[in-house]
Amino acid sequence: MSKYKRILLKLSGESLMGKSAYGIDPEMLEQYARDISETRDQGVQIAIVIGGGNIFRGMTGAGKGFDRIKGDNMGMLATVINSIALQSALENAGIKAKTLTSICMEPVGEHYSSSKAMEYLEAGYVIIVAGGTGNPYFTTDSASALRGIELKTDVLLKGTRVDGVYTADPEKDPTAVKYQNLTFDEAFSKGLKIMDLTAFALCKENALPILVFDMNTPGNLRKAVAGEAIGTLIER
Repeated sequence: MSKYKRILLKLSGESLMGKSAYGIDPEMLEQYARDISETRDQGVQIAIVIGGGNIFRGMTGAGKGFDRIKGDNMGMLATVINSIALQSALENAGIKAKTLTSICMEPVGEHYSSSKAMEYLEAGYVIIVAGGTGNPYFTTDSASALRGIELKTDVLLKGTRVDGVYTADPEKDPTAVKYQNLTFDEAFSKGLKIMDLTAFALCKENALPILVFDMNTPGNLRKAVAGEAIGTLIER
């Protein structure tokens, strides 16, 4: 039995690089597709938002002389590339999938609307919402919070390469301690970097729980959806 019936899965673009320094690692893409497929087979409705940092990050571009708005637009296009790649991997795994874009980009993907996305979820499709919010100055964290709220998901699953939220960066500080549960207020008061403040505020105001977990370990997505004690859960 799954604890959550409809989820928003947020993946970073960097996670798709796997062991590569840039772009998309086919092995990592296939692993994600298998994990999503296994979870979907449990009857869970899945919406996904992917970042584009493995290809281009708007803030980085702005720091190198790009106009911020143009840089963010380039970052949005990078998320579309990642989304199409994941859609293809899911379809190769036998899962029905659709890419919906926040910017009109037919025939690359259908233009996103919450009603259309809900129809696809109810029909058994995995949907991937590309292009962020469709606006500059907003991250894909904010996009994932917004889409999770619009689609009435039970939880926002933030897939990372670490197994939760720690008192410090566990990759730099071996004494860092993992939190099992946090309230939004506790996470804010401790200054923990879970999502950007816009995304965090959206989730808090709309009572959308956030579960931060290690997506790179095969099978963890299924365990997270089943309610097993992995990752860190942030809720009211």
